[in-house]
Amino acid sequence: MLLIDAHLDLSMNALEWNRDMRASIQEINDREKHLTDKPDRGNATVSLDELRKGNVGIVVATQIARYVAPESTLPGWNSPEQAWAQTQGQLAYYKALERTGDIRPIRNRSELHDHLTQWEADGHTIGYILSLEGADSIVSLEYVEIAYASGLRALGPAHYGSGRYAQGTNATGGMGEMGRDLLRKMMDLQIILDATHLCDESFWEAMEYHQGPVWASHQNCRALVDHNRQFSDEQLKEIISRGAVIGMPMDAWMMVPGWVRGESTPLNKNVTLHTLIDHLVHVCDLAGNTNHVGLGTDLDGGFGREQCPADVETIADLQKLPELLFKRGFSDEDIVKFCHQNWLNFLEKAWS
Repeated sequence: MLLIDAHLDLSMNALEWNRDMRASIQEINDREKHLTDKPDRGNATVSLDELRKGNVGIVVATQIARYVAPESTLPGWNSPEQAWAQTQGQLAYYKALERTGDIRPIRNRSELHDHLTQWEADGHTIGYILSLEGADSIVSLEYVEIAYASGLRALGPAHYGSGRYAQGTNATGGMGEMGRDLLRKMMDLQIILDATHLCDESFWEAMEYHQGPVWASHQNCRALVDHNRQFSDEQLKEIISRGAVIGMPMDAWMMVPGWVRGESTPLNKNVTLHTLIDHLVHVCDLAGNTNHVGLGTDLDGGFGREQCPADVETIADLQKLPELLFKRGFSDEDIVKFCHQNWLNFLEKAWS
């Protein structure tokens, strides 16, 4: 089954975790087994080979670099210009992988169709759609045009905390004039709005103002895990009404309530791929159909095997999902929609 994963921080892993994504997952983890600087060292789940093994033929690959004000306790860069430079380093990594034939950019319908044909033929070169997680690195609106010319096709205005263009997870407040100007520029360029991470006030302001395509690349349900990082039923219904697809992430603390970092484990909290399906079912119940769900795993997005479903050793294990979905009562057509067709239908419309 062809899979599409709508959220992977591949370049962040390469540049900040110093992981060679062309190496095997065993090699990546062996090189980290003595490192203690990050809790997920030695627990990586994603490499290009594992994507191929899992038939993950298209990914939404991120750039990410946060600007932090002097009083912030979050990690990040001290100026938007520094943050921009970090995203350009991440872009350079993707371009290097293009030169080795490991990935190819997908920027429009024609490239999407060509990639699907080529993936079916060789299953080697992974297609990627470039996304920016958090807009802090956009120094000015001129930089949106530069980013678009470099291949950017989706943008989430906020990440964690207060941002320059919107407020994110664990923050409060609206988008304001700068945020609305950003949305206007995105609409002009038909850049997809990624609503993920927007705090409630910024979310509703974005929905009031934005008239272009919107998705939630990696977003779970507040009804199942009560935290502002998740979307409420009202928020999910709003973006469903706009034709959005919601990607199901696999960070365990977002999947089950009561997760305690450093204490909880996937086994003692019984976090499995069935837990992901619980969130999927909730979205489908709200929508009344299976047209708005997909994968947005966020695997290795600052966590690894210590904080993802217990039955996921590597991202290739996503191929367990079709059978699990079938056993939960989903039809073959529904399973195809979840695995890839909903994302393809969304892109066909957004890029029409």
